[in-house]
Amino acid sequence: MHSQLKALEKERIQACASEGEIDNGAKIRVLKQLDGIGETGAAHLVAEVFHRTFKNRKHLASYLGLSPSPYFSGEVHRDQGISKAGNKQARVTLIELAWCWLKYQPQSQLTQWYRSRFSGHGGRSGKVGIVALAPKLAIAFWRFIEDGVVPEAATLSIAAK
Repeated sequence: MHSQLKALEKERIQACASEGEIDNGAKIRVLKQLDGIGETGAAHLVAEVFHRTFKNRKHLASYLGLSPSPYFSGEVHRDQGISKAGNKQARVTLIELAWCWLKYQPQSQLTQWYRSRFSGHGGRSGKVGIVALAPKLAIAFWRFIEDGVVPEAATLSIAAK
C-alpha cells in the first residue's frame, strides 16, 4: 500500500511538472498558500475544476452542481436544494475541504458566516451548512487563483509568507 501511494505521488508530481501542465502547477502552488489546503486537495481541485475558465461565479457553481435548483408551480417560485448535476468528484472534494476550512481558518469571514448560521442547531443543520459553505469556498478559491484576492480574514500558510 505504501509503495502504491509513493508511486501515485511521483506520478502526480511529474504530471504537474510536465510541459502542458505548467499553468496548473502554478495554480496548485497558489491554492496551497491557504491554511487548510494541502497538496492533494489543491491538485485535485485544479485537475477537476480550476483547469477550466469560468465567466462568473454562477457558472462555477453550476459546473460543480452546487447551484440551487429552481422550483416553479403556479404562483410558487422558490429554490430547492442543490442540483447535483455537476462534477461529483469536485463537489465531494469541496465538501471535505469545507470541513478543513472550519478547522484551519477559524477567523475567516466564511467560517464566521457558517458558525453564525448553522452552529448549535443540531447535526443535520451542520451538514446542510457545509453544503452551503462549499460553493462560497469554491468561489473564494477561484478568485484567489485568478485574481490573487485572499478570502476575507483568511490566513496564508507559514511556508507561503
